[in-house]
Amino acid sequence: MISGNILKYKKITIAKYCLAIALIFNFLSCSNDAETVEEEIVQEEEVVEEEVEETPEPEEEVVVEEEQVEGVDYFLPNIDLSNWKVTLPIGSPTEVNPPEILDYATNETLLPYMYNDSTDGSLVFYTSPGSSTTNSSYSRTELREQMNPGSNSTNWTFAQGGSMKGTLVVPEISVDAGGDFHRTMVMQIHGRLTNEQRDLIGEDDNNAPPMLKIYWQKGKVRVLTKKLKDVNASDEEILHTDAWEDNEGHTFSEEIGNNQFTVEIIVSEGRMEIILNDNESVVYDDIHIEKWGVFENYFKAGNYLQTVDNDAFAYVKYYDLEVTH
Repeated sequence: MISGNILKYKKITIAKYCLAIALIFNFLSCSNDAETVEEEIVQEEEVVEEEVEETPEPEEEVVVEEEQVEGVDYFLPNIDLSNWKVTLPIGSPTEVNPPEILDYATNETLLPYMYNDSTDGSLVFYTSPGSSTTNSSYSRTELREQMNPGSNSTNWTFAQGGSMKGTLVVPEISVDAGGDFHRTMVMQIHGRLTNEQRDLIGEDDNNAPPMLKIYWQKGKVRVLTKKLKDVNASDEEILHTDAWEDNEGHTFSEEIGNNQFTVEIIVSEGRMEIILNDNESVVYDDIHIEKWGVFENYFKAGNYLQTVDNDAFAYVKYYDLEVTH
């Protein structure tokens, strides 16, 4: 009986031992499986992270709106009008003096004929046949120098000297019946009688001939000056307009066309020089210039159209204009 119980007890012990071994084996197997799964998850996460780094999302483009800058997005001409008046091709004709001319940009009378083009920084002079001044049949939108603003009485002589320099362009001008461009005068030196000279020769105004006329003509710059008909004329005789006539003139060789160009006029006692684009010049220093020294003078600049043809017109743009004495 005891032997049977011992045998029974051994069987139970062996069974428990086997069961324990089986549980330990299963536990170890589960642990290994868990570690394997965890490793696979970690590897998958690493792969995903690598893929994200290789294909980053594109950054959104940021558009920055630039503010307009004065002198960059729009331009104004470099011209001081404090010592200029302007004559228009309207009225009898109409003139605008300083200081009113300084407000030309808002002057309703001036706006059709004299205004800013802010796209290129120019002061535009437009003219067409209309009203003309005394001793002329042509119309103009033209500046007249006033050394004393608002007065024509103060002027200068060649002995005192002076210079005028302007940068300009003739972008548009009409053509005649033959298809040739009309011409326009863009600069002048105009003579003036003193009151004493006027009274001496019995004139009713102070007008004297223009000593210098500068034209835009067929795409080139042409210069015309005066000469005495008789170089032996007396001091009184040379004061009369009919004592003078045009000389043969000078046309600069450079083709200007509708391109921007610069003209400089330099005068001194017995001498006058005209320079085109700092490249080509013509000098007058003869007996005629010497005799001209009896007159007062003033500069003019703008658009003086040399035709009365119907539908004729011209635009002249000035970018800068400077006078010194």
